[in-house]
This record gives sequence, C-alpha cells and structure tokens, in this order.
Amino acid sequence: MQHHEALFRALRILDNSPRWLWNYLRETGSFPAQIGIVTPTGTVRPWLYHAHDLVTVIGIFCREDYRASRSIQVIVDVGSNIGLSALYFLTRNSHCRCYLYEPVPRNLRRMRRNLEAYEKRYRVEAAAVSDEGGIVDFGTEETGIYGSIGGSIGNTIRVRCLDINDVLESCLQHESRIDILKIDIEGWELRVLRAIRPEFFTRIDTIYVEAVPEGLPFPVPYHGKLRGGVWRLSSPKV
Repeated sequence: MQHHEALFRALRILDNSPRWLWNYLRETGSFPAQIGIVTPTGTVRPWLYHAHDLVTVIGIFCREDYRASRSIQVIVDVGSNIGLSALYFLTRNSHCRCYLYEPVPRNLRRMRRNLEAYEKRYRVEAAAVSDEGGIVDFGTEETGIYGSIGGSIGNTIRVRCLDINDVLESCLQHESRIDILKIDIEGWELRVLRAIRPEFFTRIDTIYVEAVPEGLPFPVPYHGKLRGGVWRLSSPKV
C-alpha cells in the first residue's frame, strides 16, 4: 500500500514524473541532474548526483518515510547526507529550523548547494554522531550515501564525531522541544538510541530510525510504526 501511495504521490509532485519513475525503477539516469518537487511552500529543485539519490527522493518526498506535519518547529537530522531529508523538513512550512550533522566533505558541499535558499533556517555541523565523541575512521563510497563509522567500504577518512547527548543538549539550549529526531547512520542507530540520557526523551516528540527499536529503555511510552524500512517512534501526544 505504501508503495502505491508513493507512486500516485510521485505523479502529483514530481516534474516530468514518468521520466523519474522510469529511472527509479531501473536505478539509472544521467547525473548530476535537478529534479522539480512540489512542496507545501513551493517547488524546489535539488541536485541529484546518483541514481541512489533518486531512490532517496522517492522515499522521502513520495513515500514520506519521515512524514512530518506542516506545524513542525525543530528538527535534529543525524546523517544528513546531501540535504534531501532536511529539504523535506524545511519545506513543510516557512519557519521550522533544522540542526544537521554530516561528516563527509563532498556531501556537505552538495548539501549546502541544495539548501542554499534556507541558510537562515538550518545549522550544520561537519561531524558524525555516535555514543561518544572524538576523532573516528569513517568509511565512504562513491554514492556518498552508505558511509559509516568504522566502515570498510571505499575510502576511509578521519572525521570529528560528536556524542549524541552533546548534540541534543546543544540544540535544547536554544529550543524548548525537538519535534523530530531523525537518525540514519548506517548501522549505528540503536547504539546511539541506547546512549541517549532519559531526560532528553521527554523533550523529543518523534524519532525516526532505520533499525528495529526493540527493548530500548524509553522513559516516554513511544509507539512505533514501520514505513518504508524506517521506524517512527511517537510519544502519546503526537
């Protein structure tokens, strides 16, 4: 059902949707290329650099893996890649704010290009995020999507890493609550979730994580729902 919804939504919101859907199904296409996407605040045209970026667009904008209401205020996006998830959040309304974390220099350059129109509404840290801070080895590969701490794919670079609790504390010094915490860090999601101090969960409404969140000690009774391989954990008031 979710994939059918994504198809119909793609036909409504993507410019030249037959072309993009064909490329999506075949995981092909000529890149880099811009794709037009209709959003609640107008049409945006992010740059895509690989067929895998198109898969990301379909998941985020058409299937709405990180579904967000138009009333969101504050988002913490861990593993922001080239900014497509941030672009989705920033286009839900004209005033929400994003705190972004991405360690790969090439991804950061592409992110800033895709988010150029939103510079006043996002802050980005050139860093990975884990259960402790420091300097870590980070594996990267051609697409820029599947890099991870300690990953052995492609090339290995040394990057700054922040403790998730320092990330949340820094954000909550400026914000009263976090509407959405999104974590997509290629296998490190549960480790990061387990490290979050209990007092922070009471100030986070929704968590998106690409891992099965079983047996985690949430002090808030989050309820979970799977969408497109992403778990949405929502507090009762959401």
